[in-house]
Formats: sequence, structure tokens, C-alpha cells
Amino acid sequence: MNQQPQTDSNTPKRKAHAIALFSGGLDSALAILLLLRQNIEVTALTFMTHFGCDLQDRSSCGSNPFPTAERFGFRVKLMHLGQKFVDIVKNPKYGRGKHMNVCTDCRILMLSEAREFMEMTGADFVVTGEVVGQRPMSQVKDKLNLTAKESGLRGRLLRPLSAKLLKPTQPELDGLVDRDQLEGISGRSRKRQIELAAQFGLQDFPSPASGCLLTDEGYSNRLRDLLAHSESVSFNDLNLLRVGRHFRLDPASKIVIGRNEHENNLIDSYREPHHHRLEALDVGSPVGLLIGRANKDTLNKAAMILARYTSARHEPSVEVTVFKPDMEAQPLTTIQAPPARDEDLQYVIIR
Repeated sequence: MNQQPQTDSNTPKRKAHAIALFSGGLDSALAILLLLRQNIEVTALTFMTHFGCDLQDRSSCGSNPFPTAERFGFRVKLMHLGQKFVDIVKNPKYGRGKHMNVCTDCRILMLSEAREFMEMTGADFVVTGEVVGQRPMSQVKDKLNLTAKESGLRGRLLRPLSAKLLKPTQPELDGLVDRDQLEGISGRSRKRQIELAAQFGLQDFPSPASGCLLTDEGYSNRLRDLLAHSESVSFNDLNLLRVGRHFRLDPASKIVIGRNEHENNLIDSYREPHHHRLEALDVGSPVGLLIGRANKDTLNKAAMILARYTSARHEPSVEVTVFKPDMEAQPLTTIQAPPARDEDLQYVIIR
């Protein structure tokens, strides 16, 4: 007769290992701290994209994760979603929000990446700081169930802040996580989160702003225009959407004009060999980047628009220098351009 193994009640349970999605915001930090309180090992993943949520942001999706990790003793790994995220922005399976945001597809992608990392490292489950009902479009129960299913994490996705309102997950059933020490938070109030932050001594946390540029109307309009007029999109194309004024000259060309020295420098840094650079050299002038078709008509239009933003905008004409698209400093030509009128710009500016 096969004898069942005996379990010693005094034998300590195996230490669990969780992979956490960590934005640096309050909710994701609290989710991690609730697990650390149970002596669970945590490796946090902080995801980055080309659409905001950078580490220098002070939004809840872009805060520097390292100070909190160093203080409370967990590891952080930075992961850039790169082209994978660009692809779902271009063609989301689950649609968009008010602007170009693809929240459901974004969540599924992040969770799928976390699942792969969990499997690669031999961790036990994945953790997020999601709260039931906090975001009416993405954190209702049916969407929470959908993202768990589509990411392949059903049963292995723990949401500690709302766990008591959801079905027990496998790590809870296996005894790796004490469900009684988890929370049952719902809704948009942050009262309970503030109480928990005080208990843990978590003081420096950002406001719950999105930080994702896909939720910004102006950026979304520029992105929508770019996708509509481009067969392929480079990362520099995406980075340029974050700076300057954008003007659509025709279906095959546009110009980006800096608003200050900082933006001029950024525009220069994102310039590619096929871009034409415009500047009025003898007056105070922004940098302009003509992207796309550069014929006589588009060069003249671009020069007129750039002239409007120089210090000589009230003069009859401004001499604008066009530089070769091969990145050399030699000018290609100069154009005597009458500054564009504000009323004309309304038809070409991308707001």
C-alpha cells in the first residue's frame, strides 16, 4: 500500500515568489507591500512605451520605481514594450477609449509579458494594483476577468487590493498567500489606500494621473494623422509627436516646428537622413523639420509657416534656409518666404 506523505504542521510553508506590475504609483506599491508583509518574494516589472509613462514623469504610470523598491526591499526590472505596443496601438483588438488609448489591449500585453517572465523565472503568480470599480472602463469585473483570460493568467493573477471581492486565486488556494491579510477595496475613493500608506510608512507617491499620452487629445490627433498618412512609422516619428507644432501640408508631407530651444534640440535629435531641416539664420528662428515629399510647393509652404514663428514675422518676407536631407550642414537652397497668416494656419495645423 502506498503511504501518503506526512506533513509536519511545524514545517514552514514554502516562500512564494510573485511578479508584480509596478508603475511607481500608490496602488501598485500597496499591492506589493501587502505581499511583502506576508514574507512573499516580489520581483516588480516596470513597463515603458513610446507613448509616455517615462521615469521622469510624476504621473502614477511613470514615477521612478527604484526609491520605493530600495526602501522596502524588492527588485525592479525595466521592460520596454517597443514595437509590440506600437502594433496594438495601430490595430487594437478591443478598441479605443475616448482618444487613442487602447487600455484593454495594453493591459493584456503587459500581463502577457509578466506571465512569460513568471514562467521563465519559475515564479508562482502575477500581482497588480488594480481596484474593482476604480476605472469604469477597464477595472470592472468583466474586464478584469477578460484580461486575466486573454493573458493566460486565469487563476494566477492576484489583485491584493480587491482580492476579497474576487474569486480566490490559485496561490490563495494553495496556501502561498493568506487571503485574510488582503483587502476588499472598490470604487474611486482612495481613503483606504491612504490609510494603508500611512500604516506602511509610504509617504511620497504621485497623484493618480494617467500619464499616458494616448489619453491626451492633442497627442492623439497628431498620432491619428501620422497613422493615416504613413505606411510605416518609426520610433523617431512617434517621439516627434511629443514636441513642437505640427502642420499637415498635403497627404504626403508635414512640417514640425519647435516652440523653444529645448524643442529645437529635440527636433534635431529626432531628425532622420530623409528629413529637410529649415531655419531662418539671420533672425530669431525655430527649427523646422519637413517630413515627407519635398517639392517646390511643400518647401514654399513649409518656409512660410516657419517664417510666421520667427522674430521677423511682421516683415514682408523672411529668408529661410533649407538644409540637405543627408544630415550635412550645407544648405540646399534659400527661400524668400512671406510669413503665413494666422487665419491660413488654422486649415493645416494639427491640434
